[in-house]
Amino acid sequence: MRIAMLAPIAWRTPPRHYGPWELVTSLLTEALVRKGADVTLFATQDSLTSAKLDGVVPAPYSEDPSIDAKVWEHRHLAHLFEQADNFDVIHNQADFPAHAFAQLVDTPMVTTIHGFSSDRILPMYKPYQDRVHYVAISEADRHPALKYAATIHHGIDVESFPFDEAGSDTLLFFGRMHPDKGPHHALDVARQSGRALDLYGIVQDDGYFAREVTSRLGENARYHGAVGDEKRLKALGQARALLHLIDFDEPFGLSVVEAMACGTPVIASRRGSMTEIIEHGVNGFLVDSNVEAVQAIAAVGSLDRKAVRASVERRFHVNRMADEYLALYERILASESSRKVSATV
Repeated sequence: MRIAMLAPIAWRTPPRHYGPWELVTSLLTEALVRKGADVTLFATQDSLTSAKLDGVVPAPYSEDPSIDAKVWEHRHLAHLFEQADNFDVIHNQADFPAHAFAQLVDTPMVTTIHGFSSDRILPMYKPYQDRVHYVAISEADRHPALKYAATIHHGIDVESFPFDEAGSDTLLFFGRMHPDKGPHHALDVARQSGRALDLYGIVQDDGYFAREVTSRLGENARYHGAVGDEKRLKALGQARALLHLIDFDEPFGLSVVEAMACGTPVIASRRGSMTEIIEHGVNGFLVDSNVEAVQAIAAVGSLDRKAVRASVERRFHVNRMADEYLALYERILASESSRKVSATV
């Protein structure tokens, strides 16, 4: 099976620090290659992969100001679709712009929807739903107006996350500095619980960060910026709990699963996909208020960190994700083959 994997170009694949879509694209690509699939990754030229790398974009536009996002995104798409006949399946991880090419090629196309942001994007989804096979990353993120081929939860390379049996007394926030992610809630809850908090992540909303985050920082609340590699793994594992007190319907939440892979339980708002990821009382707690979050912090020490990691090994391993996508590709190709046979009869 020849698969064209289309990555976004905001960040390198895999990303150096931040870039969840690029990270998932990389994880899936590498897992598919290990399973024997013939994958060509279309990504920025500085990307790293064991698949075949094909790209015309010199660098990620979020890292190189000379790269015009709109110009290079269209060049990136054209480069793949001009050779669409070379592949059995095109897997689009780069949102709706690729749909503009869907009717112009015969190759079946899959689009993983990395979070349905708003109804405003429907005009580039709904007209193409009979041509493009949509994958939701959680049941919570399915839009009622669309047809979906599958729901496939993300998976991670669990073995790359070292298990920390002890953790620490310190709480953790790991995510974007944006009101949706609720770092201000994490700061308030940590203070009310009397525990220190370490915050990691890019600043996505400067005004919010200055107004709601920096004003709450202090000796027991420290912001460390975005981190990768060993610092990232250490941060995820050496915590009493990850606070994920979001103010939006989270489509998935990679940091939630990554923290749990290290043995760190998660205290999360009962919104979006959190009810699909958090097993209440097993790998964390679902809460409906900051008051409940404070209570959960007191109770989280009763959880078995080995059971927390085991929940990820069981449900969110990258191999499970790859197997589900391979099964989807095979169903699509079988359906296409049957359709072509019927058309000739």
